[in-house]
Amino acid sequence: MARDLTLSIDVGTGSVRAALVDPAGRILALSAREHDQMVPAFGWAEQRAEDWWTGVAAAVRGVLSQVDGGRDRIAAVAACGQMHGTVLVDGAGRPTRAEVPLWNDKRTAGLVADFERTFADGAYLADSGNPPTPAWPGFKLQWLRDNDPAAYAAAETVLMPKDFINLRLTGARAMDSGDASCSFLMNPRTRAWSDSMIGRLGLDRDLLPPIREPMEILGAVTAEAARQTDLAEGTPVLVGGADYPVALLGSGVCRPGLASDVTGTSCILTLVADAPLLDPEICNVATPEGHWGAFVLLETGGDAMRWARRAFHERALGYEAIVARAAEAPAGADGLFFVPYLTGERLGRHRNARAQFFGLGAGHGLAHLHRSVMEGVAFAAARHLAIMEAAAGTKLERVVASGGGAKTSLWLKIKASLYGIPVVVPEEAECGVVGCAVMAGVATGRFADADEAVAALVRHKDEVPPDPAWQARYRRMQPIFDRLYEAGRDFYDDLDRLAEA
Repeated sequence: MARDLTLSIDVGTGSVRAALVDPAGRILALSAREHDQMVPAFGWAEQRAEDWWTGVAAAVRGVLSQVDGGRDRIAAVAACGQMHGTVLVDGAGRPTRAEVPLWNDKRTAGLVADFERTFADGAYLADSGNPPTPAWPGFKLQWLRDNDPAAYAAAETVLMPKDFINLRLTGARAMDSGDASCSFLMNPRTRAWSDSMIGRLGLDRDLLPPIREPMEILGAVTAEAARQTDLAEGTPVLVGGADYPVALLGSGVCRPGLASDVTGTSCILTLVADAPLLDPEICNVATPEGHWGAFVLLETGGDAMRWARRAFHERALGYEAIVARAAEAPAGADGLFFVPYLTGERLGRHRNARAQFFGLGAGHGLAHLHRSVMEGVAFAAARHLAIMEAAAGTKLERVVASGGGAKTSLWLKIKASLYGIPVVVPEEAECGVVGCAVMAGVATGRFADADEAVAALVRHKDEVPPDPAWQARYRRMQPIFDRLYEAGRDFYDDLDRLAEA
């Protein structure tokens, strides 16, 4: 029987998904198992690592039961997973702390502030590849060291979520370069652990596992893992990757000149570059095919529409009706601007940013307000893409849009016209699952490289070109939006003080 399938595993924040992917990149079967997120204190977010493994084993058994002979057709297992979840394991591979702080856990905010005060010159960027943020595992390790010293002392290795699953599957320990690059502990030039960053944070170098590339074979399914999952013992398992860069790969964003716009609650903008962009307001992740993804996260993406639905309609109007209302207004909303920082910014000196409407006049109505909200998110996104494009010296050719925002044709047309280049949407929404299949195809020798694999497995639909009239209008408005963004910064601290009074 031909071994022509990939078993993709995606360890997400809300669930684990397992899928069998055929040689054409089509998902034959998918099985999911949900897991809980715990919030023991304000700003905290935790999950149990054992719940991930229980979910993976059940999801794999579930998906194998859907395809006759599926187990024996699997060429390789490839996993991706939520980033930054900091798992401490002992010599036997058991978690030394049952609860794992997740990517969205903010308990390290004080440690980040201390770091920024101590190293205000920003010289660490060359050693870390990234500005500091509470998400990074380096700060989570500091917190665990200081607040759960028993778990820290008992640990032999720190792993990310998909690495923990790989450990259970194979008995081998490693972290891929993508997860490592966003740990605040990897040197982007050497792609090795950074002794200077480890020293700055006062961490134990021996806790860090080997850094390996995502498309390498990590090991094989053990007898015990086979018993729990119904996989065949000896099935190859890849090192795998962090869910975000693997999903980029699975969406076809895999070379310089391509960018990604993932709009859900937030909006993540990524530009593929040959090297990281070392800037205090830009993050960088090593991508599976060997490039770098420079990225910026707008805290308010689709959440701006959610806010407008609540604020203007008390949730009585659906999103389709809101988009239809926005479509009634002309491009540019007759000079009405919306600066979309409803929940501040992720990085930089102005995390306390605010949102605002500007240019409001008696002739504006609800349609203008809704359109300006959609355009405001797009103006902010275009501003960041332009900054990254200039820093990378790369000319953008195309943007691949995914997430909930990619389902709204008006938003796609607005963005294409603002970006000045076509926007396309992946045919398969499960980009992480497809990205795992791309990696497995290269690892098993079916494809020579990632470009060949992407060409064979990734398909796009709904190419949306810029509207020339809209593009001309937005070209005049973008500089005004940028000036509003800069000018508004002078008021943020004043507003904080006013709120405290």
